[in-house]
Amino acid sequence: MIKVIKQNKSDKIMQEGFPEAEVFELKKIELKSPIIFAGFVGAGLVGPVAINHIISELKMIEIGVMRSKYLPPSTVFMRGRLRHPFRFYANQEGTICAIICEITLHMKGLYSLVSSILDWAEEKGSKEIVILDGVASTEHDDKAYCAAEEDLVRTMAEKDISMIPQGFITGIPGGILNECLVREIQGLTLLAKANRISPDSSAAATLIEALNRFYEMTIDTSELKKDKDRINSEFSELSQKYVEHREEIAGMYM
Repeated sequence: MIKVIKQNKSDKIMQEGFPEAEVFELKKIELKSPIIFAGFVGAGLVGPVAINHIISELKMIEIGVMRSKYLPPSTVFMRGRLRHPFRFYANQEGTICAIICEITLHMKGLYSLVSSILDWAEEKGSKEIVILDGVASTEHDDKAYCAAEEDLVRTMAEKDISMIPQGFITGIPGGILNECLVREIQGLTLLAKANRISPDSSAAATLIEALNRFYEMTIDTSELKKDKDRINSEFSELSQKYVEHREEIAGMYM
């Protein structure tokens, strides 16, 4: 059974062991039908890099984590600080949420994770989830692309966000977008061409600037553009894990 758990920190220990998938809420905050931005491990780590920057710029607070027996037994530490690899955030106003996942996910249990995310989103009254991701390429072209339902694609074109004519979106982003088609929540993805091997902060900045245009936001991206070396250093190990993960999957289908 997939469920959203609301507990105080002192009540966290779950006697029944690891669940299929559940959003475990760490902090109560009133959410007001928030738009959700999400980033998962992909080409150039565009999603996690972009979402991490949004969290920082909007001074968002961590409100929950994903607990699931399908997550690898890994934790993440950055600058010596331990943090859960699959986290949920909200801004102070409760109008924007962010989901960031900093580990590679395998296909087993993916639908449980997808259902848990969207069950939580619907419970919070969210009507829209935007996935930020990269498309592996030899170079970044400073353009943002989208995949969404027809009416939204036309509106995005007016903001200089191009439609992707065809292709496949796999993994948890694809699962979320598929499930959104049969739920009362709009799903779309913004994509940028990104480095195949290394973290691509330029591609992440391009997607945030596209969000600024479309959602009339003012998130500063100057730090992403000028601090490439630090970002590359912080996310290099995760990027290598993604490359290895993609090679394993490719080998399975050859």
